[in-house]
Amino acid sequence: MPGRAGPRRPRRGNRGALFVIAVLLGSSGLIRIGTGAGHALANATVAETVEAAPDGPVCEPDAGALAMLEDLRAREARLAAREAQVEDRSQALTLAKTEIDEKLAALVAAEDKLAATLALADQAADQDVARLVAVYEKMKPKEAAPLFAEMDPDFAAGFLARMRPDTAAAVMAGLDPKAAYTISVLLAGRNANAPKN
Repeated sequence: MPGRAGPRRPRRGNRGALFVIAVLLGSSGLIRIGTGAGHALANATVAETVEAAPDGPVCEPDAGALAMLEDLRAREARLAAREAQVEDRSQALTLAKTEIDEKLAALVAAEDKLAATLALADQAADQDVARLVAVYEKMKPKEAAPLFAEMDPDFAAGFLARMRPDTAAAVMAGLDPKAAYTISVLLAGRNANAPKN
């Protein structure tokens, strides 16, 4: 039967399968068109419903909820006002701190200048006293003794404490014994009250 050529018979099983596939595809298309139209119809209905909604509120709010809302709004306003006050106070404090820092710096500068002036004055006074001590040391003890006798004992003791010991001794020898004793007591007690530590 290999060489047999003859008319072919058409197969009928293929036509039935093609028909079933065509029916399924057609019904699938109809279903898709039907569901799409359903969505389109539903969207149109929703749009009509939204457009037809009343202008007023749908439900009346509770009076307690309205009071609470008003309380919250009032509290928010108070907090905003308080926050503004705190911000203003913070700015005022910053400004005051800046002014205080500037004044403090000016005071420190003035204090330094005053300390320098006082140091200069003390140095000048020490130089004047040292010069006067040198003058008294160059005087003859017999000429210096009457001057020291006329001075206040504290003042005389201050000069004698700065003089060389041999010159101070010669001047003390020329003084009245009572004046010399008073000056000696003052010289001995000059540093008695100085701190020990």
